[in-house]
Amino acid sequence: MANSNLTKAKKAKNDEFYTQWIDIEREVNAYLEYDCDVFRGKTVLCPCDDPYESNFFKYFAFNFNNLGLKKLIATCYMGSPIANTQLSLFDDELEDNKTTRVPHKIEITEVADYNNDGAVNFLDIEWLIANKKNVLTRLDGDGDFRSDEVTTLRDEADIIVTNPPFSLFREFMAWIMEAEKQFLIIGNMNAITYKEIFPLIRDNRVWLGPSITSGDRAFNVPEDYPLEAASCGYDKYGKKFIRVKGVRWFTNLDHGRRHQPMRLISMADNLKYNKGLKKKLDGRTAYDEYYNYEAIDVPITDAIPLGYNGIMGVPISFLDKYCPEQFEILGISSDVGISAQIGVKPLGEDFIEKYRQCGGTGHISKGMTFLGLTTPTHRTVYGRIIIRSKEQYNES
Repeated sequence: MANSNLTKAKKAKNDEFYTQWIDIEREVNAYLEYDCDVFRGKTVLCPCDDPYESNFFKYFAFNFNNLGLKKLIATCYMGSPIANTQLSLFDDELEDNKTTRVPHKIEITEVADYNNDGAVNFLDIEWLIANKKNVLTRLDGDGDFRSDEVTTLRDEADIIVTNPPFSLFREFMAWIMEAEKQFLIIGNMNAITYKEIFPLIRDNRVWLGPSITSGDRAFNVPEDYPLEAASCGYDKYGKKFIRVKGVRWFTNLDHGRRHQPMRLISMADNLKYNKGLKKKLDGRTAYDEYYNYEAIDVPITDAIPLGYNGIMGVPISFLDKYCPEQFEILGISSDVGISAQIGVKPLGEDFIEKYRQCGGTGHISKGMTFLGLTTPTHRTVYGRIIIRSKEQYNES
């Protein structure tokens, strides 16, 4: 689940979270280790990114030559909430209105040692933007990624890299997939359960990136963002940040971890060495069968059994370790339509009655296709990815 900061931001549409350089660098390096030429000769588009504040633009501009980029494009939308703290974009910007961005784009096709100081760095990038008139130009529209102008830039690009507003994640992903572009974007893990996103993951058109598999990440936020939790604060540069749980990279760029099979061991060994699994099972049998679906429930990813040919329900965090050569993804329990397609039966009146007797509350009712368990009590489980091993084992 997303933390309270993310929930509040989404409700208020105040979800302009700015990714930190270190998180971008770690993720990109993972793809370079797998294919050092993944960005070579490519045009990278960073939409939703104020070039003067976005670490996406800064990272790719700084590493333009090392990555072998053909072109880097970044766009800024109308009214970007991040203050202009570095350079004026246009000569006619008013001093008292620097907190409102004029929609613009920056296009870079080369980065050189323009100031002859013996190194290529941010000073050269600033010189390039300030002195090459065709690098920085206004946009006619508001700079929204769905506008005709930015869509034209999308069509020109090879790879799209950004942190889109979380509240627009579905629309942004559809915008990318429509053009069949490669991409590397950051979002909340709950997006896996969206009916628009999960089929892309199931069909191996989208997968999770390798560098974030747990914990939370810090994001810079606008100056007017309220700091109401312990996970908020100011960094060493005096910029506001919040820490957000459950973020992941979503991509269709290949990486090595994706093809590393999970190490599976017997449940006996799991129980012997994994205290967390013992606590999670809470005295029940290792693999309970669902009341309304011919499959077993696997409570944590590390408990996926070795040598099992049947169908399993596993936590969503399984996707952090998912190897498409090892497992097939069949469905997801949170989507009623998909559950019905793969054969999950509706909950019966007998289950609901015992569910209530066991203290079950909420909106669970007869006819729903949530996965049900009966041991040690009648209950339902949420957020299960339905999988099956691609390896066939001898059951004799």
